[in-house]
Amino acid sequence: MSRNVDHCYAYPHPAVTTDVVVFTIRDERLQTLLIRRVGPPFEGCWALPGGFLDIDEDLDRCAARELREETGVADLYLEQLCTFGAVDRDPRERVISVAYFALAPAARLQLKAGDDAADAAWFPFHALPPLAFDHDRIIHTAHERLVSKLDYSTIAFQFLPETFTLSELQRIYEILVDAPIDKRNFRKWALAIQQVEETGELRRHGSHRPARVYRLTDRNRITYLK
Repeated sequence: MSRNVDHCYAYPHPAVTTDVVVFTIRDERLQTLLIRRVGPPFEGCWALPGGFLDIDEDLDRCAARELREETGVADLYLEQLCTFGAVDRDPRERVISVAYFALAPAARLQLKAGDDAADAAWFPFHALPPLAFDHDRIIHTAHERLVSKLDYSTIAFQFLPETFTLSELQRIYEILVDAPIDKRNFRKWALAIQQVEETGELRRHGSHRPARVYRLTDRNRITYLK
């Protein structure tokens, strides 16, 4: 609970909020978690999960609390993304938002709207509804950070089943970056990092030639957002 403490300052102070971008893959598309706002401003509009920082609360706890209270999603690693402080970003008062983002398989994310959220739902990254505040900008900034991390980490590997083909692995990366990837260069990279190994099995998709089946050498080596 927050302490009720009265303060008096010679100059006005801005309020601070946290907003959270959660990405996942659903129905072969990159999707983002949104909540429908109950009250003003932007009543009835879709927005990112988030809210005001309590006076005795640190930023990380605020982001995790708001995500849990508004969507039911908990126990995700939230990485601090960026600070958004345009003067007119919130019509109520001067508000600075510290944004966070997360990436997780959909099976781990059970939604349950609550607190000041009328609903919580997934939306395709390229089919977002009109959003409150500057949340469209926050989401696209988070996607840029995600794409940059794919160049030097294996965070995408958390979406892999126990066995997979290199084409299936490539498809995960294409969904996350939202763009096609050169097949030859991707396969060269995937084998060079030495985190996948052949199972000796073959898998056929439709009329295509059978493809080699792989597995991760060690799932504990998957890197996550850090």
